[in-house]
Amino acid sequence: MAVLGAGADRVRTEVALPPGLLLVTNERWRDGMLSSVWRGLDEADSLRADAVLLHAVDHPFVHPQTVDRVLAALRAGAFIAVPSHEGRRGHPGGFSRAAFPALRAATPDRGARAVIADSVGHVEHVPGDAGCVFGIDTREDHTRAAELWRGRRRT
Repeated sequence: MAVLGAGADRVRTEVALPPGLLLVTNERWRDGMLSSVWRGLDEADSLRADAVLLHAVDHPFVHPQTVDRVLAALRAGAFIAVPSHEGRRGHPGGFSRAAFPALRAATPDRGARAVIADSVGHVEHVPGDAGCVFGIDTREDHTRAAELWRGRRRT
């Protein structure tokens, strides 16, 4: 499942999405990123999901093995699982069903990060790659990402 916010219609028509991917629209996207988390939790509850994986769109270079490690930790019973690379916590974060109430209680100013911070003894850190800590938040990040992408496509 993927939660779409601003530009949802454009994403649906212009992005090559995997077949069978459930797309959910967050009509309240202007309320911030946490509103998309809450919308995803609503859908996860209706599907009786055991866990959710929060993978922000601004981290496109996460290696699939990093995602696999987060999912494996959740399957093994982790309350929360996050990848780390060179001492930095990264994306995506995995949250078991037991963590859903804490995500729902998070405040927009602190978000899902607060749930991780408040659950220190219940967070499993798994090895991550450099992509899990590389977010695209500035024009400079975008330029660097474009260079990385061109480099990957050549190999």
